[in-house]
Amino acid sequence: MIKKLSAFWANIEMFCAACLACIVTLLILLNVVTRSMGAALFWVDELAIYAMVWMAFLGTSAALHYGHSVSITILTDTFSPFIRRIVAKLVDLIILVFSLCMVWFCWRWFAPVAFFESGFDIELFQSKTFNFIYSEPTSTLGIPKYLVWSVMWMFALGATLHSFSNLIDLTPSESPDK
Repeated sequence: MIKKLSAFWANIEMFCAACLACIVTLLILLNVVTRSMGAALFWVDELAIYAMVWMAFLGTSAALHYGHSVSITILTDTFSPFIRRIVAKLVDLIILVFSLCMVWFCWRWFAPVAFFESGFDIELFQSKTFNFIYSEPTSTLGIPKYLVWSVMWMFALGATLHSFSNLIDLTPSESPDK
């Protein structure tokens, strides 16, 4: 069940990351054309950066599911298959702990309970918490930055799901009794 949910979510993340890669390409092409015509659109740069950041976070989370994360195996290649499986599970555990910490940090940063208790009143929330996350706009787009930063929630939750799924998965190729 968890593995299927992880696979489903990873497919969504990869689809979104692929769409964002296309958007980045189109935005850069638009930027090249408008600059060459002497009518630069400065918001395009900012939007391309945000799209690339979202693409990277979503792709990184999906890579955890697919096992396509960058790794250096010079040391683990010398281990027996049994020890390699133990080390792989240890890495999954470390990623799970990191992901849970990211969820906690997002919870503290976005402070959804305090925002709810403030009646979604940004000024009241700011005066009670000294947290200005909901009022800071982007430089050229003018949208609230918390919308851009919300990818951190998606990354943290996706990485938690994928790392937990990898940790509890004991497929025949990873079974410690082999």
